[in-house]
Amino acid sequence: MSRFVLYMAALAALAAPLAARSEEKVIRLGMIGLDTSHVIAFTSYINNPKNNTGCRVVAGFPGGSPDFPASADRVGRFTEQLREKHGLEIVESIEALCAQVDGILLESVDGRPHLAQARPVIAARKPLFIDKPVAANLAEVIEIFRLAKENRVPCWSSSSLRFSATVLAARDNEALGEIVGCDVFGSSSWAQFHPDLYLYGIHAVEPLFVVMGRGCQTVQRIKTEGGDLVVGVWNDGRIGTFRDLGKGKTPAPVIIYGTQDSSPGKSRDSSEKPGGYGSLIEEIVKFFKTGKPPVPAEETIEIYAFMSAADESKAQNGAPVSIQELIEKSGGGKISP
Repeated sequence: MSRFVLYMAALAALAAPLAARSEEKVIRLGMIGLDTSHVIAFTSYINNPKNNTGCRVVAGFPGGSPDFPASADRVGRFTEQLREKHGLEIVESIEALCAQVDGILLESVDGRPHLAQARPVIAARKPLFIDKPVAANLAEVIEIFRLAKENRVPCWSSSSLRFSATVLAARDNEALGEIVGCDVFGSSSWAQFHPDLYLYGIHAVEPLFVVMGRGCQTVQRIKTEGGDLVVGVWNDGRIGTFRDLGKGKTPAPVIIYGTQDSSPGKSRDSSEKPGGYGSLIEEIVKFFKTGKPPVPAEETIEIYAFMSAADESKAQNGAPVSIQELIEKSGGGKISP
């Protein structure tokens, strides 16, 4: 075989992987609700060639809630930034958005329009990630997941802190022994139009369920001017708590108790980028590639039932509220293991 033939064969071998990569289909993503800083952070990460995500955010529908300052004060600015800096096409309807993309990120900072915004996405059979909160009440959370299941549309939601490397490492620390309880600390102070824990409290409640797992049976809440305590009792007798200390300080946002030791876990890993969302974005990208949600709908429904039960207990002067009864009252079925 001549040197020329060998040379050409070597070139072909080198070029093949490059050609294969160039032929890989880029997953086109659209965003609904351009009124949260998440749309900038997520787009910056996903569209950065250095991150090799295989996805690209290409279009967005602004949405927006005129009576919700966190939305109305930001939607115009973030929409313009996405158009000018990131090259997104801004469309006039969710239907038009779905026609252009392979998957949807529902990002609206206000949970009230989420059900209405999710309906056309599900009708178009587009895989759907819903940023927190899933909706503005438990009944609508359940309805979104019911529609997705009925239409066989992959759908999920999560706080970014579910995937915190430090929380996961603390939970999986064998030196703890068997996990017998967990305390999480967060904020319940801002919740306009939503149950108290839906907007910021979710960032603590989600790690609570990461550590404790599913199976919370009852929730009780004590709220005073000096603090806010939500106590969940699991079906095996373990206790997990959410606490807002107000002006108080805590050594760690998550404290895990085991039969052998206890372990504080930081809920946000300082190495996370951008803004602590890196691990969540990686899970979102993986979801759009595989179509497999990393968090089951049943667990997310239980998390939102926990937060809704906290409001119910507060309204009942701290009386215990059954998670199962609240889910059934809101249109859901019996909790399965």
